Amino acid sequence: MAIDLSEAMQSLMHERGLSEELVKKTVEDFLIAAYKKHFGTAENVIVEFSDDGYQVSLFSKKIVVDDDDFDDDVTQIPLTEAKELTAEAEAGDEIILEIDPKTFDRGSVQVAKQRAQQEIKDIQRDTLYSEFKDKVGEVIIGYYQRESNGNIYVDLGKTEGILPKKYQSPREVYKANDKIRALVYEVNKRSSGLQIVLSRTHPEFIKKILEAEVPEIYDKTVEIYKIVREPGYRTKIAVFSRKEGVDPVGACVGVKGSRIQALVNELEGERVDVIRYSPDPVVFIKEALSPAQVERVIVIDKDKKHAVAIVKDNQLSLAIGKQGLNVRLANRLLDWIIDVNTVEQAQENGILSGAIEAMEAVFSNTEEETEEITRIDELPGFPPELVRLLEDNNIVEIEELVYRFTEGELASLDGMTDEYMQIIEKVLEDSVEIIEEEPDNEESENAPEVEADEEYFCPECSAPISTDMAECPNCGVELIFAEEEIEEEE
Repeated sequence: MAIDLSEAMQSLMHERGLSEELVKKTVEDFLIAAYKKHFGTAENVIVEFSDDGYQVSLFSKKIVVDDDDFDDDVTQIPLTEAKELTAEAEAGDEIILEIDPKTFDRGSVQVAKQRAQQEIKDIQRDTLYSEFKDKVGEVIIGYYQRESNGNIYVDLGKTEGILPKKYQSPREVYKANDKIRALVYEVNKRSSGLQIVLSRTHPEFIKKILEAEVPEIYDKTVEIYKIVREPGYRTKIAVFSRKEGVDPVGACVGVKGSRIQALVNELEGERVDVIRYSPDPVVFIKEALSPAQVERVIVIDKDKKHAVAIVKDNQLSLAIGKQGLNVRLANRLLDWIIDVNTVEQAQENGILSGAIEAMEAVFSNTEEETEEITRIDELPGFPPELVRLLEDNNIVEIEELVYRFTEGELASLDGMTDEYMQIIEKVLEDSVEIIEEEPDNEESENAPEVEADEEYFCPECSAPISTDMAECPNCGVELIFAEEEIEEEE
């Protein structure tokens, strides 16, 4: 008698997410277990499924024996009884008899049912384990289900995950059916079932959000060097570019901060600093302590990775941060010990002994030979942001900076502020000596007098221009000089 199990099997496949092969195996094991419990053995049982797979039949294989030799009604059948089934039966033949599972006693069915339920549970756990094990390190979306002892249980569809209290941001508060985006941190098999641990505090969570928001990170044009975080308070992300001409910080921040704002929103308003990575620890320390402006960095012990950052008095609290958070994150970002001092504190501690004098000697007008510097980033007093702004406009050399400053072209640069202009003016005045070459006296005396060129001004912005210019160097407007035709008097 075939048993129709179509509804039960479809329920297992759809609700439990099991494959048809696994469901068939479970049904087969269930019937074999019931048969064994009822008859004491399962060596001669056969389970067959119909072509559509939803009807199952149970058979018992028995050996035909002479009536006098018959002593086991489970595995044997007497010859006279076998002949009633088929007249050609002889001793030694095998006969297949169909068994009606309904004849099994209740105890046999109950044992088989428990075994089947456990097997289904194990299969489901193994299937889900394989599925979610492949998702470790990925971000998934679930829905708030319940809370217990500070831990949040998240509905993931086929199963549930747990968001432990230690992996939650203190900024975040959830209520029923809230959508939760989290990182699959680890997946564990347990006797009670599958445990899927989620996290919203791990640095990898930040990285995955950025990969979704910043195409340059996703395609590896911009790479993340390191992420450090105090969940709920502040995150620092160090990035660098693998492609010349691509600003890694600008790519992450986006136009008007649109890209980084998506991350800030996901973190419920947590402060996020994106900084440029540098292999030079001195430069990197200055960047890591942003938004504070660092005057100079003195490496105390390179082997022990110990340095002191010197800041102005008004930058001290900003560099240290609330409860030391900013400098603590900078320490973790570089894996250095970074102390923050004002100039006065550094002098009292003896840190600046000889350092300031050596720096001043480089830029002083003494008769001693000093090493000439040519790059802007070697000038003292330039904040990193200003150096980057000038580099982005192809102003790297001091000579180019002096030329552009004297020509009045710096103020028109995108991002240039009055404060930056004042810094440039002061640094050039204090640290750069501008030497104008004078013509040889003898040549100048014999040189013919040259009539002074007529002065011209841009019709758009009134900047000084000359007749050999095709466009205004200040505003970029196209220039055309037309010669006046003077009619001769007849």
